[in-house]
Amino acid sequence: MSTRPLNIFFSVGEPSGDLHGANLVRVLQQQRPGLHAVGFGGPRMQAAGMELLSDLTELAVMWIAQAVVNVDKFWRLLQRADEHFRTRRPDAVVLIDFPGFNWWVARKAKKYGIPVIYYGAPQMWAWGDWRIRKMRRLVDDVLCKLPFEADWYQQRGCPATYVGHPYFDELTRHVVDREFLRQHAVDAQRQMVGILPGSRTQEVRNNLPILLRAAELIAARVPGTRFAIGSYNEKQAEMARQLVAGMQLPVEVFVNHTSEVIQLSDCCLACSGSVSLELMYYAKPSVIHYWLNRRMYYFAKHVLLRCKYMTLVNLLACEDRFDLTHAPYDPGHPGADQVPFPEYPACTDKSAELAEHIVRWLRTPAEYRRRVDQLVGLRARFCKPGATRRAADYILQKLERPMTSRHHDQAA
Repeated sequence: MSTRPLNIFFSVGEPSGDLHGANLVRVLQQQRPGLHAVGFGGPRMQAAGMELLSDLTELAVMWIAQAVVNVDKFWRLLQRADEHFRTRRPDAVVLIDFPGFNWWVARKAKKYGIPVIYYGAPQMWAWGDWRIRKMRRLVDDVLCKLPFEADWYQQRGCPATYVGHPYFDELTRHVVDREFLRQHAVDAQRQMVGILPGSRTQEVRNNLPILLRAAELIAARVPGTRFAIGSYNEKQAEMARQLVAGMQLPVEVFVNHTSEVIQLSDCCLACSGSVSLELMYYAKPSVIHYWLNRRMYYFAKHVLLRCKYMTLVNLLACEDRFDLTHAPYDPGHPGADQVPFPEYPACTDKSAELAEHIVRWLRTPAEYRRRVDQLVGLRARFCKPGATRRAADYILQKLERPMTSRHHDQAA
């Protein structure tokens, strides 16, 4: 094994990617003391020991309009990456999520013959299968988080390996705030519904008003129910406080206590995202929502989407993930009662539909127990830690191969 210091460039643009990237940096440096991590990420990766060139998580944006607003910033970051590749030439570039910008980073890396590894690959099987040629051309190795992804990529000529979802590493070692749980424990005669509006400010702005309308409907039909909002940061918490200020709703807002809010809750209303994995881990019956403007909704539904579900847990659990006969989710469609988390991608107000599921679970103990048991079974199947170490092992083994072998692969 080579003992020379390794230099790995990271490009990470999502808050969740910052978390997974930080864990990966720690494991890489534990296995290879002296390994230098540098690049774009967020505060967690910086705290883990990465040389942070820019906090890319501050630019976490969605859809074309928001990206265009920040195009100058992205361009400057891309030029900085190009200069770094030219002058310091890292041993590899590791991309995590954030495909719009990361495709351009991959192009710059390939210009200098630097290996590119995608950890947490874009969900092309869901929305962009026509981009597979780009993946084959720009990425040397795809490390997949979901078990069916590796087969999908391999069938299309991309070197892909299933390493597991790093979120489960975080969940299994997360230490909950016991004092917080004790202080906010709900009386046994009352029920609590958690409200999880997402980690991106735009997600919160789009989804929280609808989730709160659903909460009002739940409170009217199940008197005594309490509500708790789990906010990602103080800015989003203040947005939530302003929204609930004029509402007659028994709701509290908490910052950086999402896991505790989930554990305290009987059920949850959540914005689509990796939080669904945490909801499965804690076996909390939940309904998932994701708001899009009308134009984007129809574009996504009729042009982009290539799978039946948007929720990660549903994609893991349901074998009909690519059957678009009945899509998106509809509670009246065959087999809908077997979908772990009812989900509503929407461009109109679906608060009544969201509330209906929660009310049924709160009022019907047998149905609630059936849903919990289903989630416990899924947790046993899928919540397996070790993804971060497997990814680190793969990256190090690739980079520690004899240089002649690596040059041969690149020439081929």
